[in-house]
Amino acid sequence: MFTQSYQNVLVGIDGSEQAMEAFKKALAVAKRNQGTVYVANVIDHQIYTFMSYSPLNENIMDQLAADAKELINQCKAIGKEFGYTKIEGIVAYGSAKEAMAKTLPEKYDIDLIMVGQSGLNAVERFMTGSVASYVIKEALCDVLIVHPSAE
Repeated sequence: MFTQSYQNVLVGIDGSEQAMEAFKKALAVAKRNQGTVYVANVIDHQIYTFMSYSPLNENIMDQLAADAKELINQCKAIGKEFGYTKIEGIVAYGSAKEAMAKTLPEKYDIDLIMVGQSGLNAVERFMTGSVASYVIKEALCDVLIVHPSAE
């Protein structure tokens, strides 16, 4: 019987509940396989241009980077509570879709991408399209979509 061992698991985090749920499930997968979880926050210039924060000034970029690092630190703290610390944080810039589907998987030899069903509100989804659906179609490796748990 064939069993897949995922050594490098990529999760996109944006502060949403869906993303955190995907991260927690990624922790479990990585722990079972003694792998590494790569948590990525992608600062997508286009979203902020659409929302009329253009041009992006240094203060906004600094704040977005600080927020991204804080999210990564939260994930590392959750991992520590879970008893697993093989977590690498990534702050990336550019298209979230391209970063999650292609750029980061190539750079970090990712063999599984886990994404929350949708971390965006309806307006953001309309403007940018769903990152999850793009990743499903374009990813260079396996993709697992994490649906919100029924609580």
